[in-house]
Amino acid sequence: MIPVVWFWYFVIYSFFGFLLEAAFARASGGRPDRKCLLLLPLCPVYGLGAGAILLLAPLAGNHPARLFLLGGAAATAVEYAVGWWYETFLGVSFWDYTGLPGSLQGRVCLPFSLAWAALSLPLVHFVHPAVRAWVSAVPVPVTLSMAALVLSDLAVSAVLLKVTGDRASLQWYRK
Repeated sequence: MIPVVWFWYFVIYSFFGFLLEAAFARASGGRPDRKCLLLLPLCPVYGLGAGAILLLAPLAGNHPARLFLLGGAAATAVEYAVGWWYETFLGVSFWDYTGLPGSLQGRVCLPFSLAWAALSLPLVHFVHPAVRAWVSAVPVPVTLSMAALVLSDLAVSAVLLKVTGDRASLQWYRK
């Protein structure tokens, strides 16, 4: 049961991350086409970051400042690790914070670390309780089907990125 709910947390928060990326791009005039998978509207770094925040949240107890710090640190560590992994193993970069305050090799920066820290509070206290309730009601066949779809898309996307070295290879809808 535990791996099943964490799979759904990953998928749901990856989807929320995609929505957040689209909203941020629209509001800031940034790239509206940022995708991390070929077919599914998922940004895995958000699913992994949310998972790290949720795993560390119990250590914060009932202290919002502690959750802010732990959540920001967890999400920033995940963002750095995922950025490094994309660059090292797939030869692509989905973001570059070079030139922003506190940038570390362009993979993380202070403004976004503070944003992740601030987002950890509503994630843990408002969003996740609703998601947790919904996930417990998902039937096993739906989970198995979704797992096959997500794993297939992750694999095909990784191969495309590795072969082309270009994240535009995931934008079949623009060609």
